[in-house]
Amino acid sequence: MKNLLFFFGIILSTLTITAQEAYKFTTEIDLETTPVISQGRTGTCWSFSTSSFLESEIIRLTGKEINLSEMYQVRNTYPKKAENFIMRQGKAQFSEGGLAHDVVNSVRDYGLVPQEAYSGLFANEESYNHAELVAVLKAMLQTYIDNPARELSPKWRQATAGVLDAYLGSNPKTFQYQGKEYTPQSFLKMTKLNPQDYVSITSFTQAPFYSQFILNIPDNWSNGSFYNVPLQEMMATIDHALQNGFTVELDCDVSERTFSSKDGVAVIPEVSENNIKALQGIYPEKNITQEYRQAEFENYNTTDDHLMHITGMLRDQNGTKYYKVKNSWGTDESRTANGGYVYFSEAYMKLKTISIMVHKDAVPKATSKKLSL
Repeated sequence: MKNLLFFFGIILSTLTITAQEAYKFTTEIDLETTPVISQGRTGTCWSFSTSSFLESEIIRLTGKEINLSEMYQVRNTYPKKAENFIMRQGKAQFSEGGLAHDVVNSVRDYGLVPQEAYSGLFANEESYNHAELVAVLKAMLQTYIDNPARELSPKWRQATAGVLDAYLGSNPKTFQYQGKEYTPQSFLKMTKLNPQDYVSITSFTQAPFYSQFILNIPDNWSNGSFYNVPLQEMMATIDHALQNGFTVELDCDVSERTFSSKDGVAVIPEVSENNIKALQGIYPEKNITQEYRQAEFENYNTTDDHLMHITGMLRDQNGTKYYKVKNSWGTDESRTANGGYVYFSEAYMKLKTISIMVHKDAVPKATSKKLSL
């Protein structure tokens, strides 16, 4: 009996050592993208991540690496946010947040410009900080809503534009890029991007699968519509896209203790006591079902926090799949690992993905047919 207990003790000890083994990743897919940059002290991850996604699309379509202006899309989205806030008499979201389709809609309406044509920074500024900008805008819009003149002043649009110009700069009408003159629309045409080619996909059970619905999350201020598919098809879409040379835009929850930019991993340990230890070593993860995903969304444990850019796929030494996800928090090694990337386990991606955006050609044929794409 003692020998048997000793035998099982050895097995348990071996399992414990294996469970605590440090991560060793092997890259399977690593698609081209532009360098990691920082969104600074702003809530504009939606523009940084989607711009990065579009930069990879330009590489795929043309072979050209172009550093797009994130702030050009921010500058042209704020007036739409302001109108929504004004017309709903302040009973709507007005913040720095947004979603991927807000960038695509802005590109459709206002075109694209490179970073060198519109940085959103003035001569004495080196990083982004929009705290004052947002506070001033919201206070001003609230003043118009409160109607001190007993009716809505027609000057609110002009005032909004003035504030945005003061903090970000005025929109360029023409600009030079690599020796040629462009307008924002002609520059868009040169990149071969077509805003109509991009679709947003999610997976929740409050709406029928294979239908479109407005996802009610705080940053969906523009009431964007999403295609709804079963969880396994959303994950299959991510895999199919990466395997066929398409990167993927990601809206996700990063509020979990098991998401760490500093450690460079995001996981869902099976046992919560391992949450912190699992940032440095391999532990078993939860089996994520459609039902569990839905419950975590409805009880607010999964929230719409951050947008990022999926550019590749990896596996650890046990064969577990991970996704290479580009962040926009810079590359400072004291705060980030993997050169500014975070490796999401498949379990984390299943549970914490709010939605994805992909080129319609990246969707598997069977799913595409069901969605009538």
